[in-house]
Amino acid sequence: MELHKIELVADWLKNAHRTVILTGAGMSTESGIPDFRSREGWWKKIDPMTVSTVEALENEYELFHGFYSLRLADLKTCQPHNGHKLLAEWEEKGLINGIITQNVDGFHQQAGSKTVHELHGSLRSIFCSTCGHTADEEAFLNQESCSECQGHLRPDIVLFGEMLPQEVWGKAIRLIEESDLLIVIGSSLQVSPANELPFLTDGKKVIINNEATLLHDQFDMKLEGKAGDVLEAIDKKMKGGELS
Repeated sequence: MELHKIELVADWLKNAHRTVILTGAGMSTESGIPDFRSREGWWKKIDPMTVSTVEALENEYELFHGFYSLRLADLKTCQPHNGHKLLAEWEEKGLINGIITQNVDGFHQQAGSKTVHELHGSLRSIFCSTCGHTADEEAFLNQESCSECQGHLRPDIVLFGEMLPQEVWGKAIRLIEESDLLIVIGSSLQVSPANELPFLTDGKKVIINNEATLLHDQFDMKLEGKAGDVLEAIDKKMKGGELS
């Protein structure tokens, strides 16, 4: 980690008027949740077009259910890491104005963040794919049918072939357009249309990621490393600590 870069970002964060955070799967890997596009990610093991589509939900429900039951089981063994908690602390102190996330694990809220816009929905909410009636997680895990219409239950996430929730998308756009500092954390910036969001601000753009992305050159600052480690270093600098 280059210390002068950490110092500069800490200074930007302290002096920004409106800071927005955009997080991707790399934000949650330190909690034990696999990402999608790295060498060890979900999509290297499973073809997403076989399990995460409307077609799979409708025509291959056993496969669909098995995959998302596994993902829900993963959540039960994982917790938010210190990076999630620092973002919640920064929000409480007025340093950030909101979080936009591509993640569906709910860790930001679990860590204490209040203003969280979930672009791709949440694994923790279950509803009927036919009538929209809500259900609890255990009903889905037990492969029960909808109590109202006997339809298939599903997590409230955006599948391939579905639109992003338009209200959330609109709020995310407005939040970023009003920002003068945007920090992207743990996103490969390969997923459209979320990868368009960083370029809606006229302010400074920072990216924190374990590896370079194809859009790295379009950021004012690039910090390579684990999300939690980099956020801890920024926080320590803002509090006047010395970095080693």
